[in-house]
Formats: sequence, C-alpha cells, structure tokens
Amino acid sequence: MATKIYIVYYSTWGHVATLAEEMKKGADSVPGVEVTVWRVPETLPEEVLGKMHAAPGREDHPVITASQLAEADGILFGFPTRFGMMAAQMKAFFDSTGGLWQAQSLSGKPAGVFFATGTQGGGQETTALTAVTQLTHHGMLFVPVGYTHGAGMFAMDEVKGGSPYGAGTFAGADGSRVPSDAELALAAHQGKYFAGIAKKLKHSVLVY
Repeated sequence: MATKIYIVYYSTWGHVATLAEEMKKGADSVPGVEVTVWRVPETLPEEVLGKMHAAPGREDHPVITASQLAEADGILFGFPTRFGMMAAQMKAFFDSTGGLWQAQSLSGKPAGVFFATGTQGGGQETTALTAVTQLTHHGMLFVPVGYTHGAGMFAMDEVKGGSPYGAGTFAGADGSRVPSDAELALAAHQGKYFAGIAKKLKHSVLVY
C-alpha cells in the first residue's frame, strides 16, 4: 500500500506553489510514495486579488477540504508569511479543521512546513515556529528538515531562503524575485526526506 503524501499550500504570487512542485519532485523519487499537491481555499474576493496582481490559482492543484487531510499519511504545509506568521488563508483553513481536532484524526501523522517571505528579516523562522502550534493541537509529529541537505545549507556566498525548519524562498518586497536554484534544491530535498520519514513511520505502524 502506497504512502500518501499531501502537499497543501497557499500561494499569492506563485512562489510557494513553485516550492510545492519541487517538493513533489523530491517526494516522487521515493519508491512506494504517492504524492498529491493541493491548494487551500482563497478567502479574498477576485477584485482584491486583481489589485494585488496575485497569480491565478494553479488548476492542476485542486482545492482541498479539511476532511481530506485525514486521508494522508503525511502532510507538508506551505504558505507565505504575513508579519512573521502564516497567511490568513492558511490560518482560516486550519481553523476549519475543528472536527479533525476533536476526533484527533491527524494525531501521529508526520507534518512539515515550507514558506516564502518578502525579505530576509520577514520571518523565515518565526513563521515555522508559530505554525507548529497548529500541528501540536492536532497531535501531529513535526518533521523539520534540519541540516540534512548538507554543506549547501552552511554556504554564505548567496542570499537564500530556507532554514532547519523547512525550505523557503524570498519573494522580494514587490514579489518580483523568483526562487533560486539553491532554494529549489532544498525544497526537493525536503520533499524526498519527508517522504522517506513518512514511509518509515507508516511501515513501523503496520509492523507494530
């Protein structure tokens, strides 16, 4: 039976969506893993999104409902930062998971995070730290990427997003910057690493 990995994200200008695709590539490289990329529902009206010059939603990434989270064996959540915390769209989605929380339907499932910030001081770590509270109340197992990507995580020769908490990118104050090769590489690595952990956990539960 395949290990189901869900990559669930919100993206305003497409940066997080790009990281999600790289996560999928990495996770897909693990045998016996089935990966699906999902979007959370948008909460802003089209008129506002137009004024923000937001990227259109990816039609190849279906919109997920809260109840569908329970189908996954492991979940990677991605979101942009708003003042050091996850964007309201993702928080609204978590707020809709009360039924899952009450039943503890997600308890014991591994979860990871990835993110985009506008600037270097925009919350690459605080966004992850504040997101962990959502996972904790659901009894999920937070799986950070750590420094498992190797020497590249210590390199200081370029500006790049990401941290031991998860992959990340800088969008730039106006959203014009695109994820760098280094940021994409970390995202792909996290997807592969996380899928491997989720697969091991599922196997150990089945054996137990």
